[in-house]
Amino acid sequence: MKILSRLLNNCRESDRQIGRKVGISGGAASARIRKMEGSGVIERFAVKVEPPVFGYGVLYIVVSGQNINGILRQLSLVGEPFFAVPCVGGITVCSIVIKDEMQQKIELVSRLMKDVRVLTIFEAENPTHDTSLTRTDLEILEELMAHPRQKIEEISNSTGLSTKTVTRCIEKLHGHDGVQFTLVYDPTKIEDFIPHVILASIGNKTKNTLAILEKEFSESFLQMPFIAKNQIVLFMYSRNIFRMDDLTQKVTSIENVKSTDLFIPKKISLLEDWLKNAIKDARKSPKLHITYRQAG
Repeated sequence: MKILSRLLNNCRESDRQIGRKVGISGGAASARIRKMEGSGVIERFAVKVEPPVFGYGVLYIVVSGQNINGILRQLSLVGEPFFAVPCVGGITVCSIVIKDEMQQKIELVSRLMKDVRVLTIFEAENPTHDTSLTRTDLEILEELMAHPRQKIEEISNSTGLSTKTVTRCIEKLHGHDGVQFTLVYDPTKIEDFIPHVILASIGNKTKNTLAILEKEFSESFLQMPFIAKNQIVLFMYSRNIFRMDDLTQKVTSIENVKSTDLFIPKKISLLEDWLKNAIKDARKSPKLHITYRQAG
């Protein structure tokens, strides 16, 4: 689980680095990674880019129902699907990329979802800082989408860029809050542990509360948490349902946490068509830089 956690947070970390961090050899780490790939725990490595990197907004929708194809088909009338996660209990958490008119799109989603009951809709937190991606960054990003763990030399050979340029660009992407080198895993293939998500609704002082949650519960984190408006999303794992319930209650008791919702994922789908289209459009732009800005 520690190896899986490190790969979820940075799948480009080398086997040797992972082994050193978890207290085993690089060879042993590599063998365990191959075993997880062979058993289906690790479905694929991926690059997750937050839509605001391209100036888009993100809308999260929680519905009662698990007809994923039907749900995504309806949501596609409003925006491009970002991810979909059916959970235990008949709940599905999904997200779409919105290019403009966020408030109107929220109202439209509520009207379109006829076959399911919409439990909640909320907009992602907008970024508060600026950086930029160049055409070279986009080219390397596109290359990494196909093979996220490939080595610098392989990327250099594929793109015709120097290893120095590739290294510099990847370091830049690593430092970018909107870009994550991660993986897609199958929760049903994990034995002896239960991956789960605690969605904490925060009254105020969101970032301060996040710091407290990280200090108190970091040992149980599967992935680093993130903020979506007045919500903090905690990706965790537990050995059994009793420990999972205990963690949920402890998160609820933290100051500034108004309420919590528990989700146990059954399947995780990270959809990338929107990203391929965004990169394609961005590379056609006459501008040299794509500015990471607030969507709206």
